Amino acid sequence: MQSEMIGVAIDNAKEKEADSSIKPHYLEALTLIERLHRRLLDVIKDEFDRSGEPEVNSVQALLLFNIGDDELTAGELKTRGFYHGSNVSYNLKKLVDAGYVAHERSKTDRRSVRVKLTDRGQEIRGKVDKLYDRQMKSIRDLAGFDAGEFQRINQALVRLERFWTDQILYRM
Repeated sequence: MQSEMIGVAIDNAKEKEADSSIKPHYLEALTLIERLHRRLLDVIKDEFDRSGEPEVNSVQALLLFNIGDDELTAGELKTRGFYHGSNVSYNLKKLVDAGYVAHERSKTDRRSVRVKLTDRGQEIRGKVDKLYDRQMKSIRDLAGFDAGEFQRINQALVRLERFWTDQILYRM
């Protein structure tokens, strides 16, 4: 009985030690994920500032890129990207008003609106795509990243996303 209690105490101490060793790394990863997304928006903003594209901000340009050749609802866009509901709606309205996105009510569900890029929207998407192409060359040559490294990063991020999804779905 006493040896069981000692074993439990040792296990608890090991668990606390493991938690304290992982916590700073976990918090750093959270900060980096958030900061990387903001930095990506800064890179896109800089690209559009240089090219003189005043009507589209970086969030809208990324939204246009993520719509791509698809026809989507705002809900589908939320699940694809880093968009909050009101953020998507607000930016889609701005993009429709500026002629970058066309919208149409769904024939099956009149409450649902489907959006797709206009030719103007495709031009913006193409600029973001060219920016990414340039970055791929530079990131390989200057930063030393290769496909394997990105695969490892992506696998870790997918596992983290799955963990967070499970936290919500299974109320862990």
